Amino acid sequence: MRAPVAGKRRMIHAGLLAGLAGLLVACASGSDKPKPAELTPNAALMGARLVWSAKLGEVAFPLDVRVNGNQIATAGSDGTVAAIDASTGRELWRASAGEPLAAGVGSDGKTAAVVTRSNALVVFGDGRELWRQKIPAQVYTSPLVAGARVFVLAADRSVSAFDGMTGRKLWSQQRPGEPLILRQPGVILAVGDTLLVGLSGRMVGLNPLNGSVRWEVPLASPRGTNDIERLVDLVGRVSRDGNTVCARAFQASVGCVDATRGSLLWSQPANGAVGVHGDARSVVGVEADSKVVAWSRAKGEVLWSSDRLKYRGLTAPLVVGRSVVVGDNTGLVHLLSTENGNPLNRLSTDGSAIVTAPALAGDTLVVVTRNGGVFGFRPE
Repeated sequence: MRAPVAGKRRMIHAGLLAGLAGLLVACASGSDKPKPAELTPNAALMGARLVWSAKLGEVAFPLDVRVNGNQIATAGSDGTVAAIDASTGRELWRASAGEPLAAGVGSDGKTAAVVTRSNALVVFGDGRELWRQKIPAQVYTSPLVAGARVFVLAADRSVSAFDGMTGRKLWSQQRPGEPLILRQPGVILAVGDTLLVGLSGRMVGLNPLNGSVRWEVPLASPRGTNDIERLVDLVGRVSRDGNTVCARAFQASVGCVDATRGSLLWSQPANGAVGVHGDARSVVGVEADSKVVAWSRAKGEVLWSSDRLKYRGLTAPLVVGRSVVVGDNTGLVHLLSTENGNPLNRLSTDGSAIVTAPALAGDTLVVVTRNGGVFGFRPE
């Protein structure tokens, strides 16, 4: 008996995704695992101190820490969702989705949204559950809460919009499915009156009122002879400066798009699996081997690269002031110079991997670890 097509896709997804994970960790269980670069003595050229810490449950899903002013929204795998005052570390509210999470947190500071492993979109208002809706596909990207709506990018490359207060579905946009998907955050954000989403290797501008397509820009085109080699989904985080949005296509390229005109500004080959960040001058990313690279935001040429943290399992970066901030898989937070990638400082957490891209809330640098530690650092 022949298996149904949907079943075949699920089997292909599961098998190839497991193989891809093995490739990405570079045979982590084998004897040929690349040796992480040895760390030099801490330069401590930029002062920073731990000002508070908090504890949630273990984080074993693609968590996104959402910042709104001095408030952050974070979550644990067990379904715990919390809002924290980043100035003091004081917990503003804590709630539970009632089951383990697959994606989150999206928040506008008042409303927070997560997605559970059973594909339930759960929305909270000031710590109280407002509503939940079933999503027909798996979700690994944090929902976007904006304009009194909740937008969801699912792993089957569908985009849906819901009324933020009632949960009523407003519209859904579906693209043809592909046999392999990434179990990590994609790209969804609002720029002006346009909803930007990453669909395969394309940045797509949608009308948030009805889901219609306004423009599409390819950052990478599928190549290769198998599904793994042809996988070029856009991955979060992104770097936005005004109407310029820069993003990474998985294991393929980094590029920038003019979100007003819907045009490609530049695209350069790059071999990485986590998103990018930047400022008005540069876009910074981490390659698959943890080499840190900075490109010119205007033209895309490489400004500098650093292999000082090679094979240390780095997060996506945060560019703030004169620092590039990345976390590693031993719980260390590295501050590098935006001018040349040289080390400025190194901060410790609880010894478990940093699992989210560092975030800046007000004047507090926030990181979250695999063990559920939330740490707030402040420059001195």
